[in-house]
Amino acid sequence: MSSTAFTNIATLVTNDLTHGNGALGALQHVSIVVEDGLISQISNADPSGVDHVIDCSGKTLLPGFVDSHSHLIFAGDRAEEFAARSQGQRYSSGGISTTVAATRAASDEQLKANAQALLNEALHSGTTTIEIKSGYGLTERDEFRSIEIAAQFTDETTLLAAHVIPTEFKSDPDAYVNLVIKSIIPQSNAKWIDVFCDQGAFTPEQSEAILRAGIAAGMLPRIHANQLSAGKGVEIAVALNAASADHLSKSTDRDIELLAASDTVATILPGAEFSTHLEPNLGRRFLDAGATVAIASDCNPGSSYTTSMPFCIAAAISLLGFSVEEAVHAATLGGAKALRRNDIGMIAVGMKADLVLLDSPSYIHLAYRPGVNLIHSIYKSGKAVRTWQK
Repeated sequence: MSSTAFTNIATLVTNDLTHGNGALGALQHVSIVVEDGLISQISNADPSGVDHVIDCSGKTLLPGFVDSHSHLIFAGDRAEEFAARSQGQRYSSGGISTTVAATRAASDEQLKANAQALLNEALHSGTTTIEIKSGYGLTERDEFRSIEIAAQFTDETTLLAAHVIPTEFKSDPDAYVNLVIKSIIPQSNAKWIDVFCDQGAFTPEQSEAILRAGIAAGMLPRIHANQLSAGKGVEIAVALNAASADHLSKSTDRDIELLAASDTVATILPGAEFSTHLEPNLGRRFLDAGATVAIASDCNPGSSYTTSMPFCIAAAISLLGFSVEEAVHAATLGGAKALRRNDIGMIAVGMKADLVLLDSPSYIHLAYRPGVNLIHSIYKSGKAVRTWQK
């Protein structure tokens, strides 16, 4: 049995209100012990009899970030589209077809290499758990290979064959819906099923049919809803007990009430809001209503080309009405809840030791020093996967 002690921690973010103070269950000047990948002890004293000791003087230890919404399997980029938006062009779902064409033309090796590079970025900024969607192939072959590549990096794989209607089916959208339901879903081994229920994508009726088919095939539901216009996506999500409803930029008061009264997590995507300039103070509406809230990167080449959860935390605070504590909670335990995981997102006895050590005395510095890499080291199941010497 291998054991490691993290000692002299300036600030420990536990997300466990039975342990510490405030919304993050924060503790000061404490130590923790990790044994065989799990947290075994939180103590005010320096532990003895451990195999390794890591001195965390002047540093903050918090749970690894949980990114519950990303689109990493793609080729190409859409930098010109981003530049056009900076001069007033509105975001729409139409640009996805550009990425679909590039993804279909790419080899498996190219798609895997691009995903690996993005995952390295995410890890280096503190993400220890990530969900990855398909959705840029939109053919049987390309959706299947997207999920196969994603599964090499994470257990949290999501089939998003219902991202948009592909160009070749524009004249007969229901034929594509039928392909997804009858052919793609039954042959996919993804954990999650997702659909873009919004203007220019899938209708509520199509979305519900796709989600129900995924559930029947053994997948768990989540949904893209209300990014471009208010619709019935949240209502469908709650009715089907979806793990999360994501984007939510154009949500009505009724949508927020439904989420607050349900087990469905409201997942806000600060990178997309930063890029598309949709709804300032969006998060405040959900937080004040008592909804369970997550924030995620939404890493994709069109509307949120970032893998950085620290950036998303800072954007959530400056743009979307989150407090520092609410944003850090949403990026850790909120993300875990959006993936219905009960083994990550907290620092408590028995939890996985997925940890981020910040080279700062407080988690506040994640927003106080935006754009600065404050990460000293990263641990998965108690083992260092990245360390910087400063």
